[in-house]
Amino acid sequence: MSETGTKGDLEARLQAMEDRIAIEELFLSYFGYGRVPTHGGLTAYFADEFHLDINGAVCTNREQLAELYKKVGASKPRLTGLFHMQLTNFIIKVDGDTATCQLLWTQQLNDTIKGPPRFIEQGREYDWLVRIDGVWKIRKRVVIADSGLPDCFDDTWTPRKDFSFETA
Repeated sequence: MSETGTKGDLEARLQAMEDRIAIEELFLSYFGYGRVPTHGGLTAYFADEFHLDINGAVCTNREQLAELYKKVGASKPRLTGLFHMQLTNFIIKVDGDTATCQLLWTQQLNDTIKGPPRFIEQGREYDWLVRIDGVWKIRKRVVIADSGLPDCFDDTWTPRKDFSFETA
């Protein structure tokens, strides 16, 4: 391999690593932003044209997205304490200006300083992303609850197995 090819390969690998970090930070920020009552800011994480499927409830525009998150918040039980969202098992694949990401999410509640944390919800998600003007945005997002399903999804949730990005 020539010296130029090695440098180009290294630059491409470094760019892919930077992209992977940026995508992971996008989701960490997204899940943190969800605590804001209006949820209007969540729309900034999505491309202009997007498809969001949360437990079978589908949104394809910003107004629907904000309404869905309001509905989710209203349907959850009123719990007190400190909530945290853990995002784990990231698998991110970058291909130029597109990427896929899958992860597990777990919401936990710390009722008191003396007691152990309690798990509230857990599930999986699969995302297709696109880089727009240097910023990663969500083009398609599929969220699948495995436990702690909010009541507002009782009519739309169906059991779903993991799936391949190539066939979805």
